[in-house]
Amino acid sequence: MKEVFKRPPNPWLATIGYSIYGAIAGGLSLWWHPTHFTKSLGARVAVLVLVPIAAGAAMSLMGAWHRRREQTLIRLDRFAYGYVFAIAMAAVRFAWGQ
Repeated sequence: MKEVFKRPPNPWLATIGYSIYGAIAGGLSLWWHPTHFTKSLGARVAVLVLVPIAAGAAMSLMGAWHRRREQTLIRLDRFAYGYVFAIAMAAVRFAWGQ
């Protein structure tokens, strides 16, 4: 029975989970601030593309910092998971923001 709990988590399930968390965060951010921060469509598309890349890079840097300090890493300390979270949040804001 212990072997079931010792298996490493499935990365695909983690990806789906982080995308759901990002979508929830995007919805909550719309509740707090329903308008877009930029008015032009081009700027909103740029935010949709560039901000998740920047967020993924920031999470990767946090992971490197945690590694140097020999701290326990979580999945979000990697570029891909930070990017997935941020793209889901940005997509919700892009689609339903005013």
